[in-house]
Amino acid sequence: MIRDERIPADELQRIDEEIRSNWPTGADVDFEEAIEYHESLPEHKRFADVLESADKPLLQPRAGVPRLDDQIELLEYLHKEGQADLLPTTIDSYTRDNEYEKAQQGLEKARETGDDTLNGFPAVNHGVDGCRKLIDAIDAPIEVRHGTPDARLLAAITFAGGFQSFEGGPISYNIPYTKRHGLEETIERWQFVDRLAGAYTERGIRINREPFGPLTGTLVPPSIAIAIMLVEGKLAATQGVRSLTLGYGQVGNVVQDVAALNALKKLGNEYLPDEVVVTTVFHEWMGGFPPDEARANGVISLGGMTAAIAQPDKVITKSPQEFQGVPTKEANASGLRTTRQVIDMAIEQKIDIDGIEEEQDLIERETRCLMDTIFEHGDGDVVQGTLKAFDSGALDVPFAPSDSAKGAVLPARDDDGRVRIFEWADLAMDDDIKEIHKARLSQRATTEGRDQSFRMVADDVDAISDGKLIGRPQGDV
Repeated sequence: MIRDERIPADELQRIDEEIRSNWPTGADVDFEEAIEYHESLPEHKRFADVLESADKPLLQPRAGVPRLDDQIELLEYLHKEGQADLLPTTIDSYTRDNEYEKAQQGLEKARETGDDTLNGFPAVNHGVDGCRKLIDAIDAPIEVRHGTPDARLLAAITFAGGFQSFEGGPISYNIPYTKRHGLEETIERWQFVDRLAGAYTERGIRINREPFGPLTGTLVPPSIAIAIMLVEGKLAATQGVRSLTLGYGQVGNVVQDVAALNALKKLGNEYLPDEVVVTTVFHEWMGGFPPDEARANGVISLGGMTAAIAQPDKVITKSPQEFQGVPTKEANASGLRTTRQVIDMAIEQKIDIDGIEEEQDLIERETRCLMDTIFEHGDGDVVQGTLKAFDSGALDVPFAPSDSAKGAVLPARDDDGRVRIFEWADLAMDDDIKEIHKARLSQRATTEGRDQSFRMVADDVDAISDGKLIGRPQGDV
């Protein structure tokens, strides 16, 4: 039975040798030599140090293409023209599914044709040498961003390749992404990733870990997102991770988003061990975008304003071409500059908004309910508590494709656009909190002259892409 316990050194070595045999480039990983390489990197390329020492929100886009030279060119452009503070390397879908042979075929085709035949950078196929060429070429810290349920080989190669930040986690890269992997399996796989990061940390190379906060990206109630961030943070800390960036995805109501980011930082410092440095990352709107680029820039600007007020440590930006899919490098840089302009104009202002403290208190109460039920389900063990809470529905994520979550919880916006819970199912929550949500949704129903129903949920999912926040009935003001 898997538990929240540190992987012993001999077991870590056994798993490491086993997973590195899954693809030829794994043979090039040498831990001691990798430590020497990391130690040779200048301070401005050390991800955790740069992030933790910043005095205002740092900006980071998403970006990944298959060929090494093109990835270098893309990141140089986003750094120079987009003024990105931190840079990503987004991994391709075949690698995320551990289909390295297909990734190799796509990479070879990209090299032959010059086309982007993969939707990201196949780091496993490029190997340690290719990763280091990228790290050496770019004059800023770079993070691995992916979506991989089993990221063990990817972590082994990219850590040895010089990357010092790694996104994802056993819940956040399972529940929103896959039906193929059970939650117990992904927790066990990610214990290795975190233990490997911990092993580097113990040698003075602090690998920053970043759980994926937006989850399904669609109207996720803040308390659910925060609880999962805390669980993944605690699991990583057990394995020796000491730099953790907890994520949160914008829901669109400024009061609720600021309150949630405040709660995330406060609860992160409360629930995680003192030796862990906790930072936060704010993901600009992850749902559907308007097709019109001017309106899309409006959505991005709202994210920038929210970041200026809440001041997370990092912001993951979006582009005005989100509706089309993968943006051009010019559009990607444009989204960075739009966000930076709004933050730089607003951050020096004292902006007071009524209701933030009240909303933060509600989010914290809800999150504590969820954390309490996890501890109770596991008799104090976070792994067993998480597995049993998801199995019973006491912990859940809306619109989740994974069979490991019930997906029975349904959110809807209240009359102010804050995300409330319309259908609780078996989610563990105090009755007085449920009554608050019910009252807020009832107020919206009265305003709109309709009953509370699933129609509200469906309308809200499409609202921002239709140019508004709340999915009001057509014709209503």
